Amino acid sequence: MKIFTSGSLAYDYIMDFPGKFEDHILPEKIHIINVCFTVNGLTEKFGGTAGNIAYSLSLLEEKPLILASAGKDFDSYETWLRQHNLPTAGIRKIQEEFTAGAYITTDKSDNQITGFNPGAMKYPSLYNFDGIKQEKAIAIIAPGNIEDMISYSRTYKKYSVPYIFDPGQTIPALSGDQMADIITGSEMLISNDYELELIKKATKLESSDFLKMTKCIITTLGENGSIVYFQDQETRIPSAKANVLSDPTGAGDAYRAGMIKGMVTGKDLITSAKMGATCASFSVEHHGTQEHKFTQEDFWSRYKTNF
Repeated sequence: MKIFTSGSLAYDYIMDFPGKFEDHILPEKIHIINVCFTVNGLTEKFGGTAGNIAYSLSLLEEKPLILASAGKDFDSYETWLRQHNLPTAGIRKIQEEFTAGAYITTDKSDNQITGFNPGAMKYPSLYNFDGIKQEKAIAIIAPGNIEDMISYSRTYKKYSVPYIFDPGQTIPALSGDQMADIITGSEMLISNDYELELIKKATKLESSDFLKMTKCIITTLGENGSIVYFQDQETRIPSAKANVLSDPTGAGDAYRAGMIKGMVTGKDLITSAKMGATCASFSVEHHGTQEHKFTQEDFWSRYKTNF
């Protein structure tokens, strides 16, 4: 089955500051702040919602088509994707821009200062869906270019392609009406619990209203697992136990990948959510969103241990 994964592609530039920000910021001078933090070094990681979801799906032996825009510095990321047998035909190259980048500096107290350059993400990926067959496709609309998120939802509805809506970090950039329009006709609305409250506030709707617009709501709760909501049923899914807890950053995208793998292989949504939890447990064991690895045997062994 064809999997379309739209969202962002980004480089994460991670820097560690060997002190505390608070020791270098004068509260009474915050209105004229001018500081420089000398860091211990810089690590470049591959990231972005579409890239992260696609990466975990590749570990699950799927080849989703990434729909996103990238810039003139995309060569190393493109090589990485191809090494994992991921097609790049859906990625639009914007030669006058850099690939989106998050510049993250973390101090000794785990406080973070992040600068984000959307770069090529400012441009829609403009994928041509001619010839798409709904019975052979599923899609996820993850946070990325706003024009893509709106237009792809309309295309999927036009061709009756089931799609998952994951508004995430783009909630502030979408109007309530736009979010309601994308939710309507979707296969699923997925978010964490905080994001769900933001969606309710923006749309002025409640979960009961959403369940008249979409078939299912999945709400992730971090280490407390997730909840799968249907109109007449609510099921709690515990988190799967990881061997170590290193970094929760990419867990949500890994969860979505495991869930999609379940859906495309004909599993019910409860089983698919458990697969999502299993995939997420591998992600949190490593720093970075595309650093984890597992075999099929590893995956199903952990699934059976937990569920």
